[in-house]
Amino acid sequence: MPQQRDSCRRSDAQRNRERILEVALAELSRCADAPLSGIAKKAGVGQGTFYRNFPNRESLVLEIYRHEMQQVADSARHLLDTRAPDEALRAWMDRLSEFAMTKAGLADAIRQVTGAPGGPAKPSPTPVAHAAELLLRANEEAGTIRPGVTADDFLLAIAGLWQLDPHDDWRPRATRLLDLVMDGLRTGTRHR
Repeated sequence: MPQQRDSCRRSDAQRNRERILEVALAELSRCADAPLSGIAKKAGVGQGTFYRNFPNRESLVLEIYRHEMQQVADSARHLLDTRAPDEALRAWMDRLSEFAMTKAGLADAIRQVTGAPGGPAKPSPTPVAHAAELLLRANEEAGTIRPGVTADDFLLAIAGLWQLDPHDDWRPRATRLLDLVMDGLRTGTRHR
């Protein structure tokens, strides 16, 4: 019985943490200076619960960034398990564009946190690069993209995503950009 109570407490704590992250993402994307007390209130948690999870603004902002980046990375495997490699790659590119627009909304908060002297470093984009590599290798093996494209090549090719204004109607432009990248990846393949 004590083990079951501990399990329930852990799942409650995890739900609280996820709710805080979800609310904080929305609030900090709207306003980099959103008060932490307001985020806690909108997430439906007390100040103690909030600060137990995130002792300061820096830890919250960096965790949102890391969490969102990991979500994008984790989606690559699921997409490969449920779609053809080229369809998985293109769907993942759309997911990455969503992340880029979310990150753009958080950019001010991230700059405030990482730009201060002695402040923490911005998390590495390594999980996203690993996910890109996984998708690229699956497509190369399937013959759906040109051989030899690296994750670095790919991320440089789609860097235009980070130039889009998240407050405009960015989706049609992102779709055109990503379709162009996908067409370039397919050039010279046997599936062309």
